[in-house]
Amino acid sequence: MRRLLLYAGTLGLIALAIAGCGGGDDDDTASTPATVPVEAPPALSKEELIAQGDGLCAEVNAAVGAVATTGSGAASQAVQVADLYGGMVERLKDLGAPSEDSAGYSEFLATGEALAQAESNVQLAAERGEEEGLTAAEAEASTALASFQSAASSYGFEQCAEGPSAPASAAPAGEAPVEEPSEGAEEEVVPEAEVEEEVAPEAGGAGSVEEGAGGGAAAGGTEGGGETGGGGSSGGVGPG
Repeated sequence: MRRLLLYAGTLGLIALAIAGCGGGDDDDTASTPATVPVEAPPALSKEELIAQGDGLCAEVNAAVGAVATTGSGAASQAVQVADLYGGMVERLKDLGAPSEDSAGYSEFLATGEALAQAESNVQLAAERGEEEGLTAAEAEASTALASFQSAASSYGFEQCAEGPSAPASAAPAGEAPVEEPSEGAEEEVVPEAEVEEEVAPEAGGAGSVEEGAGGGAAAGGTEGGGETGGGGSSGGVGPG
């Protein structure tokens, strides 16, 4: 009897253990989320990379060149320049490596990171008011910019190989158009005056012709009268 009871108890423990293991498996399966693979964007070709990179560099070059015209202090300008170059490098890195001919691209990015760090050093020295440190940091930043431009040119960039440029001041509008019509008007007046001056001699010539004609008629009348008188006198001289 005791053996039966022990056997029944053992079977019950085994059943409970099996049920517990099965329940744990269900919980683990339910709590594990399904992972969806994320596809990486396709790599850009070298031509596409250069085109997009030059667009970024052109924007930053114009913005850095305009910082000097804001009239803000040295510390404020250093902060703006550092932010611009730091953002440019991050955006260039986001483009990813080209799908082909990547030789020299890692060096280009390395010089960009060095430039961003050098501009951060300028910012720090300007904020602290350290004149000697600011001079040294600016010299370092100038060297870093030259290295970045050289690496960019070697890889094939154009705008990234150019330095910052201040926006060109536009010439006052309307000056050239005002001068051109006035010059044209003067040129048109001259021929009209010449035409009027030429007309006057023609009118005078006609009058001279008429006067000449009138004079000729008068002269003809006198001659005719002379002839008539002559005839009368000759008629008077006849044989008695």
